[in-house]
Amino acid sequence: MAELRYSTVAAARASNSPAKRDSDASFALSPPLTPRPRGPQAPSASASYRIFLAFLAFLFLAALFSAPSIWSRLNAPYLCQKDGITLHCPETKEPSSLWENPRAATTSWKPCAERRSNEPSDVPPGNETSGYIFIHAEGGLNQQRIAICNAVAIAKIMKATLILPVLKQDQIWKDQTKFEDIFDVDHFINYLKDDVRIVRDIPDWFTEKDELFTSIKRTVKNIPKYASAQFYIDNVLPRIKEKKIMSIKPFVDRLGYDNVPMEINRLRCRVNYHALKFLPDIGEMADKLAARMRNRTGTGSVNPYMALHLRFEKGMVGLSFCDFAGTREEKEMMAAYRQKEWPRRYKNGSHLWPLALKKRKEGRCPLEPGEIAVILRALGYTRGTQIYVASGQVYGGKNRMAPLRNMFPNLVSTI
Repeated sequence: MAELRYSTVAAARASNSPAKRDSDASFALSPPLTPRPRGPQAPSASASYRIFLAFLAFLFLAALFSAPSIWSRLNAPYLCQKDGITLHCPETKEPSSLWENPRAATTSWKPCAERRSNEPSDVPPGNETSGYIFIHAEGGLNQQRIAICNAVAIAKIMKATLILPVLKQDQIWKDQTKFEDIFDVDHFINYLKDDVRIVRDIPDWFTEKDELFTSIKRTVKNIPKYASAQFYIDNVLPRIKEKKIMSIKPFVDRLGYDNVPMEINRLRCRVNYHALKFLPDIGEMADKLAARMRNRTGTGSVNPYMALHLRFEKGMVGLSFCDFAGTREEKEMMAAYRQKEWPRRYKNGSHLWPLALKKRKEGRCPLEPGEIAVILRALGYTRGTQIYVASGQVYGGKNRMAPLRNMFPNLVSTI
């Protein structure tokens, strides 16, 4: 009883202390606790941290997958920095296989187009012939060689006599060179004597030589491109038999390849690789030039070089009917040139812009020198590559050639 009374008094005294009274007062003034309603809760700190880690992981994976592409672009040989009109390109090393011959195995092949010794002659006996054909070989030397090969082929198809082709003066090159100034005529005629009869000039009995290419009666026109052998037999041969001598105009790509007999294509090869033989002086000069270009340093070491045909002369640009960057004055001059040279294709010029865009998308437009430079760099050719430009006057002159020359300073041209 005494212990109970003492504990009660001690409790009363403790409750009467100031600290205890303040604690009791704050407890009494606090609002009553009520249960919180259940519902969507805000993300906690741990959830936000997990989202942040996931975002960092995503960035790391994206960088990991794109790193090779970025690295290759940074180290691509064709990525150059422009400083005014000068391009600064990174130094790169040529791949070891860049100058190797990809068809080295073909050096062991033997030619199969040569006429076999046991083959009988296909030329009609005596002076028998279906008639005479005469053509102008147009374009550059490569196009002229193709035209000569085709002329021999159609002469064989129609069993006609071929008059030695004439190399037509090109509007770009302005060259007066004749067939006999480049090729060995005697070798050409003798090598093909069992295939086609070839004469040096128009027969003396024909007195209308001046009208051969001007008279409609003496000219076969409107031959489709890549015509078949049967087309010549059905449409050209009757006129040759009637008139005895005819010219074919134009004669650019007027004989196909897949629609002629195999023996005709073999004959083409014989003409191109065996019958057309350069004169000795031209062959010797070509060997000297090639040796000098290979030994351009003068040290006696043989160095590779590139002969680049840009195919960007005024005539090629005009004939393409493509649009190229240039001043308004240049575009007006090109439009006038096209209207003069190809009036039927030009018409009023309103349809040319959509046509130019279509041809550009299809990749049927000549490449500008700057575009060729980018392609060469992408292929692995370095800044030190020796390039000899084998073409005529480039359309646009030095300004058009500047990107190519900046990327390949070891460039030799007539511009």
